Order: sequence, then C-alpha cells, then structure tokens
Amino acid sequence: MNDVATHLPEPGKVVSINLSQKKTVRKTPGTNGVLVVGSGFEGDAHAGDWHRQVSLLAQESIDKMVAKGLDVAAGDFAENITTSGIDLVSLPVGSVINIGPTVLEVTQIGKVCHTKCAIYYQAGDCVMPKEGIFAVVRVGGSVGVGDSIVVERLGEGS
Repeated sequence: MNDVATHLPEPGKVVSINLSQKKTVRKTPGTNGVLVVGSGFEGDAHAGDWHRQVSLLAQESIDKMVAKGLDVAAGDFAENITTSGIDLVSLPVGSVINIGPTVLEVTQIGKVCHTKCAIYYQAGDCVMPKEGIFAVVRVGGSVGVGDSIVVERLGEGS
C-alpha cells in the first residue's frame, strides 16, 4: 500500500512565539500571537504581502549555536516561531503545516544573508540561512507555546 501519510514527519511543538516591531533586530520571545492571512504575525515588522510572512527555526538548531559557545535563545535569530521535535529543513517548498488552528505553506528554505550578523562574527557560522524556513499564512488564527505542528502534506519542492 502506497500511503503518503506514513511518510509525513512526526508532529512537533511550538516552543516560543517571537515578534519585533523593527527589522534587523532580535525578536522578543512570547507565549502567543495572531497570524493574519496573507500577512503574517499581527504587530511583527516582517509581516506583509510577500513570500516570507512567517519564519520558523528549530530549537535544535539554536542548540547547535549554544554548543559553539554562544549565549542565544528563542528569537535571537529573528525567527517568528521556534519549534521543537520537527525537522523543518526536510519540508520541501509547498509543504502545508498546521499550527493549532492555523495553516502555513512553506515558501522558502533558508535565506541569503547579504551582511554578516553579530552571531556569524561570534561563532563563524549562523543557522538561520541554512536551517530556517519561511511560510505564508493560508488560514489565520491564534497560535501559542505548546501548540502542535502537524505536516498536512509535503510539497513538491523548488
């Protein structure tokens, strides 16, 4: 039997919701936020009508930087949602994920950093360009710490 659902990643959890009113700064960790269709998090500087409305980064990726001696935590990489227990970078572009009552579609894996950030200069590396993912909001609503992250379907990639 060829059941696609058996190949979907195990569910993960939301560890932190991180927002900022300005771009190019670390985001402030919090416990909840409201996702708006076609925009992103209400009150976040990165919200808008574009393909990177919401950014996600795994706590496991942050832990790699801590192991290199950095004092970093949720929000320090300017990610909106810090996750745990789900392999974000294995989700192809086009993948659809449910977080609580919301639905996100993955639009980009990693990003180009045109200027090196303070984290890069401290550790010689940064995880967000390689391990962060970006998504657009297809169904909005409130999300918070502890919400399950369930992959509804895998995308085709590219």
